[in-house]
Amino acid sequence: MDSTGKINFDHIYTEPDPRAFFGTLRRLDYDIPQQAKGYFAKLIDEYRAEADVKVPTVLDLGCSYGVNAALHRFDTTMERLYDHYASAGSLSRDELIARDRRMDAVGDGVRFIGLDASAPALDYALAAGFIDDAIHADLENEDPTDEQRALLSEVDIVISTGCVGYVTEKTLVRIARENRPWMAHFVLRMFSYGPVADSLGELDYDTTGVEGVFRQRKFASAEEQTQILDNLSVAGVDPRGLEDGGRLYARLFVSRPNGAAGGLASALNTLPLRDQG
Repeated sequence: MDSTGKINFDHIYTEPDPRAFFGTLRRLDYDIPQQAKGYFAKLIDEYRAEADVKVPTVLDLGCSYGVNAALHRFDTTMERLYDHYASAGSLSRDELIARDRRMDAVGDGVRFIGLDASAPALDYALAAGFIDDAIHADLENEDPTDEQRALLSEVDIVISTGCVGYVTEKTLVRIARENRPWMAHFVLRMFSYGPVADSLGELDYDTTGVEGVFRQRKFASAEEQTQILDNLSVAGVDPRGLEDGGRLYARLFVSRPNGAAGGLASALNTLPLRDQG
């Protein structure tokens, strides 16, 4: 277990290629990037229309091997990615990268920057063409370098699918200061987004939640479920009909400058609910 009560999966984020990542998480029906895909696409469309930016720059916080970028860029699904890497067999890393680079990009023009603490994951995402630039940093504990700050100053939108709670307002404030980007974060229900919203509020950000809950993955063990249910109880979050059924769930929060988060959430709330819960 890690400090939050979840099973520790650190090892699957530091392999030279994503086969262990996809192989492990497929067994747990890890689905949050698929849940998030349509919301991120809508967010990008809203930004593009309002800011009149044809090719927005999206920072994927905790991007690991560039999964969110791959889903968008190749208009694919988690199930197809699971099959893709399960069929890799004994391919070398270079052969796997070459196969990935033959995937047809069909998503609309978006520039993706990945930020992660795992250098091997970032290296792979860059080599495979899933992301366009990478920031290898621990912004919880250190300010960005001048080079990293230059990249952050180009960011229009920040997204994440599970790292908020492990990274805190410290990271998000350091990112927000550079260019005041829009943000959309899927946050496990055992974590409060309140400290992030409060800290961003000091930078004139407005925050609101989007309707619904979103399945992340199955619990890895009965022990993990028990610990997470205890955490939810301490946080005052009712697990009935959700986590007590055997899965982790997240909520989606959007933050943007100058008091406009409500309108953005309303636009996202128009998306179908069939993939939620």
